[in-house]
Amino acid sequence: MAKARTVYRCSECGAESPKWAGRCESCNAWNTLAEEPVAATTSKRSAARAVVGHARATVQLGNVTGAETHRWRTGLNEFDFVLGGGIVPGSMVLVGGEPGIGKSTLLLQVAARLEAAGHSTLYVSGEESALQVKLRADRLSEDATAVALLTETSLEAILATAAHVGANGKRIHALIVDSIQTVHTELLEGAPGNVGQVRECAARLMRFAKESGTTVFVIGHVTKGGGIAGPKTLEHIVDTVLYFEGDGTLDHRVLRATKNRFGSVDEIGVFRMVPTGLIPVENPSALFVGDRNDVASGSAVCALMEGTRPVLVEVQALAARAGFGTPQRVASGIDSRRLALLLAVLDKRGGFSCAQLDVFCNIVGGLRVQEPAVDLAICAALASSVVDKPLPSRAIFLGELGLGGEVRPVSQAERRLAEAAKLGMTQAFLSDRAIPRRVPGDIEVIGVRTLQDVLQRTVGKTNDRKSEKASTSRSDASLERTGARE
Repeated sequence: MAKARTVYRCSECGAESPKWAGRCESCNAWNTLAEEPVAATTSKRSAARAVVGHARATVQLGNVTGAETHRWRTGLNEFDFVLGGGIVPGSMVLVGGEPGIGKSTLLLQVAARLEAAGHSTLYVSGEESALQVKLRADRLSEDATAVALLTETSLEAILATAAHVGANGKRIHALIVDSIQTVHTELLEGAPGNVGQVRECAARLMRFAKESGTTVFVIGHVTKGGGIAGPKTLEHIVDTVLYFEGDGTLDHRVLRATKNRFGSVDEIGVFRMVPTGLIPVENPSALFVGDRNDVASGSAVCALMEGTRPVLVEVQALAARAGFGTPQRVASGIDSRRLALLLAVLDKRGGFSCAQLDVFCNIVGGLRVQEPAVDLAICAALASSVVDKPLPSRAIFLGELGLGGEVRPVSQAERRLAEAAKLGMTQAFLSDRAIPRRVPGDIEVIGVRTLQDVLQRTVGKTNDRKSEKASTSRSDASLERTGARE
């Protein structure tokens, strides 16, 4: 018997290599090559001669029906909002997140609500037994007794069960697979979860969703780096990718859409984890900002755009004297490299040196921020902590900082200000080039051009280095005049 041939496939780009290497030669990613068995096939030339394509009838876009199909709403408003208004029939949704974050709980609640709305649902569990799933369902406030449950890891058995019409005469409208890393197909060798198995199972589930009109939800595990385990092509195959974020020590969770073919990208939905399941949070800004009546130094508020929704977040910064060794730079919720850049701008353009200080920066609530509009709030909070002087408690800071210390305008400033006005904010610091024509509410908009302008108005400190240079120049000039008179 001939020995089975194996190749090493990159989980990031899908490139093949005949032998293992530490780095992929195609995408230069490290430690991404995984061994994958390859079935014996004929040569490429003979295979090309054997496969002959057949012409198929085309259709004009104007004659395509079904575009007016209504979405399925679950009643979990935050979940429906992230999906773009509800579940699209025939779509495939990938849900990823840290272990224990609530992925299975969320989709079990979705299954229960779909059943209550008359949409037959099949929940497939490849990791838990029927008893374990039943114990979770009994904990929830939703009635999940009508949800069909299947404990199976074979893809062929899952698809056959999903395609089967039950005794009630209803077809399966939604299929939930928990998780994609536990499913395997008999057509490929190798253990469940390897690159080939995950890619093939996802592709066949996607084909089943498009051909049958069944909505497919799949749960994906994440790696240590926070990305979904398996090949990167997994995210390319599906229609929607949802990430479940949150700190395990906190009771709220953030559902973020990083890809959506049927709605806006980067939309977020906020949930609270309670003993009876996940509860949508209707006003996330109030959750992330909290009480602003007694604010200490190092606290600033910024209005971010998460997709189409403005959300207010609180930025906390602490600059303390380094005890020993190299000063620390700790960032939670923002990129540490972005923090290093802002510290350099604050030092060079603002006159606040943190070279001998430990710097800690945190986004309240465990939210991860990527929008540069938070730059001004971070620098204002850091300067406030250095001089130990609180910023105005009812002020927000909006602006991206350039390397020259200039405050750049942000998009959709009017919507951000409207959200701030709803939470009782009275001041807004932003670029003078981004002041909207109509200011909502009673907010006083203060236009600024540079970081130094903001610091002068808030903490009352100018660039010490420029002051020192100016005083030195004046001293030198006076000495020259004195010498000339003598």
